[in-house]
Amino acid sequence: MARREEYESRTEHFLLPLLEEYRFELVDVEYVKEAGNWYLRAYIDKEGGITVDDCEVVSRKLSNWLDQEDFIADSYTLEVSSPGLGRPLKKDKDFERSLGEEVEIRLYKPREKQKEFAGILKAYDKGTVTVETEDGGQEVFARAEIALIRLAFDF
Repeated sequence: MARREEYESRTEHFLLPLLEEYRFELVDVEYVKEAGNWYLRAYIDKEGGITVDDCEVVSRKLSNWLDQEDFIADSYTLEVSSPGLGRPLKKDKDFERSLGEEVEIRLYKPREKQKEFAGILKAYDKGTVTVETEDGGQEVFARAEIALIRLAFDF
């Protein structure tokens, strides 16, 4: 297991029972390097939406645990937040919750000279995602070719 995966996994194992106690959902944990700085991010949610106070409570408990366990050698910034409007679909429960909703898909490589697609999420499985396009047709994408899939939002 890579270092990044280990950090994410250990953090997730700590958070799951804590969040269950508060009736929050763990959306994702990521350990990423951006602009030369490491970030440990936990995305949480709940029915009706997460508040700044919710994030603060979880952040404080997570920070104390991380200080005690001290398993991350790098200097990093801890962030606890809601997944926001552009929430990516990563886990099966994300796809299940989003069936029938409009999604945006960005591919790693162009398909017929196009990298971005939109449609209604109709089906998913371990290897594919199926959307209904605006013209009523269906497009099937291999999960491996999808760089990002998230709920579409209109302003």
